[in-house]
Amino acid sequence: MDEKDEKQAFSERLVAAVEAAGYQPRPSVVEKHFNELYWGASVTFQGVSRWLKGHSIPEQDKLVVLAEWLNVEPHELRYGVAGKDTPKSSQPWYVGLSIEESKLFQAFLKLPADKKKIVRDVIVSYSESTEN
Repeated sequence: MDEKDEKQAFSERLVAAVEAAGYQPRPSVVEKHFNELYWGASVTFQGVSRWLKGHSIPEQDKLVVLAEWLNVEPHELRYGVAGKDTPKSSQPWYVGLSIEESKLFQAFLKLPADKKKIVRDVIVSYSESTEN
């Protein structure tokens, strides 16, 4: 499969996964939900549009976030075939959180990407300091 066909095939899988998850496969919808979950620099409307139109494929870190949001395996989203070595947890990561922890995560997810990075850096710093 050439690169153009590969990008188009990815686009079709992404659109199908977005629809299967109950969302409209529009750049504004994907951009909003993706940026709420992604730790790095926010993706743009144009960048998401390129994914949905088959003009580009996201980098691996972004692909993993998309797959988590859409509840599909990253390998399957990227290549169309579920990977043998990619076990899927039977429970979501948030099972067992207290109400306070859940509220904290919801507040965190509402932050813009630059503020999320600051909070993440503080948490990692504290975590590393308690390991010593």
